[in-house]
Amino acid sequence: MGSAAQARGTTSDALTTVTLAELPAEAQATHRLILQGGPFPHGKDGTTFGNRERLLPRQARGFYHEYTVATPGTRGRGARRIVCGGRAIQRPDACYYTGDHYASFQKIAP
Repeated sequence: MGSAAQARGTTSDALTTVTLAELPAEAQATHRLILQGGPFPHGKDGTTFGNRERLLPRQARGFYHEYTVATPGTRGRGARRIVCGGRAIQRPDACYYTGDHYASFQKIAP
């Protein structure tokens, strides 16, 4: 993973990149579900992500959607998410992984 400054970047160029294979198995499974269009295990999966932290590239409201990545041993949704953006939910323009509940993001390599 890159430096903390990279993780806190405000443009996609400042974010570190990670391959899908480098992510936890649960993140890989969530990514597959996103591309399949679900079904998703949590009611909040697929809801609009507001990017209030402004760590992802700025886009119009409704561009980003968030999905829960299961965290073994935790109750509830845990801290891990994948956030994807684009017009077609099943064919996102870009996806990002956060393992710390939006404190930092890594761009998932296409």
